[in-house]
Amino acid sequence: MHNALLIAELSLREAVRKRLVVVLLLLTAAFLGFYLYGVFRLEQTLDQRALDAGLDGRSVNGAANIPVMYTAIFGMYLVYFLGALMAVLSTVGAISGDVESGVMQSVIARPISRPALVLGRWLGFTAVNVGYVALISAALLGGIRLITGFVPPNPLPAVGLVLLAIALVTGLTVLGSTLFTTLANGIGVFVLYSVGFAGGVLNSIGTFADSPTLTTLGRLANVVMPTNSLWLGASYHLQPQVLRELGEVTRGANPFFGSAPITPGLVLWAAALGLLAVVLAMWRFSRRDL
Repeated sequence: MHNALLIAELSLREAVRKRLVVVLLLLTAAFLGFYLYGVFRLEQTLDQRALDAGLDGRSVNGAANIPVMYTAIFGMYLVYFLGALMAVLSTVGAISGDVESGVMQSVIARPISRPALVLGRWLGFTAVNVGYVALISAALLGGIRLITGFVPPNPLPAVGLVLLAIALVTGLTVLGSTLFTTLANGIGVFVLYSVGFAGGVLNSIGTFADSPTLTTLGRLANVVMPTNSLWLGASYHLQPQVLRELGEVTRGANPFFGSAPITPGLVLWAAALGLLAVVLAMWRFSRRDL
């Protein structure tokens, strides 16, 4: 375990040395500034409309504040998407990149086991990816609160589900890095991510159209790749009661927002799948011929 933690520390240093962290912070600051400025302008527009209608103000959790609610949830969806994208791009060459460049031969000559090397790489990249998403989530929701006063009903469980999705993507990418080349791994993980998203769309269409076949296919896809289900569960915690009631009326036709809480079994399966991916990566790389 000591060697794994050492590799994790070296992975963090590598991210800093390659200026990955610096670039992420700069781009994140630009994204947050752009998005929160839009929220600020939206808040001014809604306040002006309330004054024109002869109202003293708007209820933070009322129907008049629905645009702000949607803006907050969609902002978190962008955070989830950017986090998943970063998890793939930062981890896609965790093992295969060093193998292809020839660096791995000098690394495994040191007194460190291959499973510990894989575990350390996963821990290091997971710390970077999860830490990044947690930071940007707090900044986004905190900025929206300062500007509009709106706070989602249950932000902590929502952010927790998003972080679990990012950890799962990171684990699957590390596994793919022990099985395929860097390019093939990136394509494969993106396809898996698309399967999860397609499952959410099929499930929404099947529920709205009352089609058991589409609903079953959507649920099957969400089990194969539960990242989208984790996001839908997170979005449910971000919705005030007025949006949940609107989702019930439309019978869950919106594929981006969940109309029901995620089941505990699916959360446990997502966590188990992420850990299983890491264990399989450790086992596969320990038997791989370099």
